[in-house]
Amino acid sequence: MTENKTNTAHPKGLWVLFGTEMWERFNFYGMRALLTLFLVNSLLMKEEEASLIYGGFLGLCYLTPMLGGFIADRFFGNRNCILLGGIMMAIGQLLLFTSGSVFEANLGLAKTIMYCGLGVIVFGNGFFKPNISSMVGSLYPKQEKTKLDTAFTIFYMGINIGAFLGQSICPILGDVKDAGGVRDIHAFRWGFLAASTAMLLGTLLFYFLKNKYVVTPEGRPLGGLPSKNTASDFEEGEAQKANFSSKALSIAVAAFFLLGLFFHYVVGQNLIYTLIYSSGLSLAGLIISDSSLTKIERDRIIVIYIVSFFIIFFWAAFEQAGSSLTFIADNQTDRNFFGYQMPASMVQIFNGLFVVILAVPFSVLWDTLRAKGKEPISPVKLAVGLVVISISFFMIATQVSYIGTSGLLLVKWLILLYFLNTCAELCLSPIGLSLVGKLSPKRFASLLYGVFFLSNASGYALGGTLGSILPATGDKFAKAKELGIDLQAVLDKTVTPTAEQLVLLEKHQISAANHFFAGFEIHNLYEFFMVFVVLTGLAALLLFALTPFLKKMMHGVR
Repeated sequence: MTENKTNTAHPKGLWVLFGTEMWERFNFYGMRALLTLFLVNSLLMKEEEASLIYGGFLGLCYLTPMLGGFIADRFFGNRNCILLGGIMMAIGQLLLFTSGSVFEANLGLAKTIMYCGLGVIVFGNGFFKPNISSMVGSLYPKQEKTKLDTAFTIFYMGINIGAFLGQSICPILGDVKDAGGVRDIHAFRWGFLAASTAMLLGTLLFYFLKNKYVVTPEGRPLGGLPSKNTASDFEEGEAQKANFSSKALSIAVAAFFLLGLFFHYVVGQNLIYTLIYSSGLSLAGLIISDSSLTKIERDRIIVIYIVSFFIIFFWAAFEQAGSSLTFIADNQTDRNFFGYQMPASMVQIFNGLFVVILAVPFSVLWDTLRAKGKEPISPVKLAVGLVVISISFFMIATQVSYIGTSGLLLVKWLILLYFLNTCAELCLSPIGLSLVGKLSPKRFASLLYGVFFLSNASGYALGGTLGSILPATGDKFAKAKELGIDLQAVLDKTVTPTAEQLVLLEKHQISAANHFFAGFEIHNLYEFFMVFVVLTGLAALLLFALTPFLKKMMHGVR
C-alpha cells in the first residue's frame, strides 16, 4: 500500500518547499514590480540608469547562488542557508522601505540606503535560491527521478502564485496615482514593507515545518550539515567529494581576472556585469577540471553548460518585463482593463497569473506524452520555448510600428505578450531546473544550480544592457513639444539643439540622441523589439541543430 502511494503521490516536503518559495517570490517579484518606477520617480534617476541598475541587481541575485551553493555544499547545509537567506532578504526590503521614507529630506542618503538594501537582498537571495531548488530533487527516491519534470513544474507554480500575489498587492500599495494621474511618490515604501512581511512569513513556515516534512524517502532530515551526509545519499560508484587540485584553483582564479579585464576593458561592460560574466565562465571551467569526474559525468555537465548558454538569450528578452516593458506600460499604453485603470507596475501580473493557470496543463502534457513514449527530450522543450518568445516579441514589434510616437498601445497586446512569454517560460525554466537535477553528480548539485542560475544572471545583465537602449517613448515626445523642442528632428539630426534646450531635455530625463546596439542605431520601438526577435530566434535554431549531439551526451537521461 505504502509503495503504491510513493509511486503516485508527491512527498509532503514538496509542498513545504512550495510554500516557502511562494512567499519568497512574493517578496522578490513585488519589489521588482516597483523598483524601476521607484528609482525614476522618487530617486530621480534616468530610465536608462534605472534599467542598468535593475539588470545589474537581478544579475547579482543570480550570481550569488554560486557562493551560496558552495557554502551549503561544503559547510552550512541547505537548511541553514535557506533560513539565513530569508532573514537577509526581509532586512533588505526594510532598507528599501527606509529609502522610500527619507528620499525627500535627503536624496543622497536615500540612494545609499537603497544600494545597501539591494546588496543585502542580493546576498540573501544567494543563500536561499540554489539550496531550495536542489532540495526538491533530493525528496525523491532514485527510482522516481522521472517525476522531476512534473515536481519542478508544481514547484514552479508555487513560485508564480507568489509572483502573482506580490505583483498585485505591492503595486496596489506602492504604485498609487490620484484621479488626475499624479503619482504619489511616497507610496512605494508600503510595497517594500509588504514584500518584507511576506519574506518573514516564508522563513517562519520553513523553520517550523522542515523537521517534520523536508526529509529523504527514508525519513532522514534533508539538507543538514554536509558532514552528516551518508553513503546512501550518493549514486552507486559516485565520488562523495569534489577534488579540485591547487593547480585547477589557481587557473580558475587567473581566468577570472583575465576574463574580467577582457569584459571590462575590451567589451566595455560595467563592473557588476563584468563580475557576472567572468565568474560564470571561470566557475564552469573549475567544475569541469575536477579529477574525480567520470567521462559520463563530464559529458552531462557539458550539456548543462550548453543549455545554460542558450538560456541567457531567453532571460535577456523575458526580463524586459521589469524595465523597458514597464516603462512602455507607464508611458505609452492605454491600461484600461475592463474599466479598471491598471497601475503600470501591475501589468506584469499576467505572467504569474498565466503560470498558475498553465502549470498543471503543461505538467499533464509532459506526463501524457511520456506515457505514450512521445515526450521530447529536455533540450527540444527549451528550443520550443525560445521560438515562442521570439514570436511574442515579433508580435509586439509589429504592434508598436503602427502607433508611432503619439499613439497608445492597447494593454491587451502586453497581456498577449505575457501569455506567450509564460508558455515559453514553462517550456524552459522548470525543465531547465529539472535537467540540472537529473544531470548533476550529487557532490556538485548546489554548485551546478549556481552555474545554471549564472546563466539567468548573464541573461538579466544582457537584458539590463538591452533595456537601457530603449528609444524615446510617446511621453518624451509630448514633453519635448511642451518645451518647444521637436524631439524627432533632434534625434534625426536635422535640427541641432541649443545649449539651453539640451539642459531642458536633461532636466526632464530625455535623451537627445538615439542609442546603439552592436553598431546599429536604434531609431524606434519597432527596431528595439526586433533585437530580441533576432537574438532568441537564432538561439532557437542553433539549439534545435545541436539536439542530436546533446541527446548523445546525456547518456540516457531524458
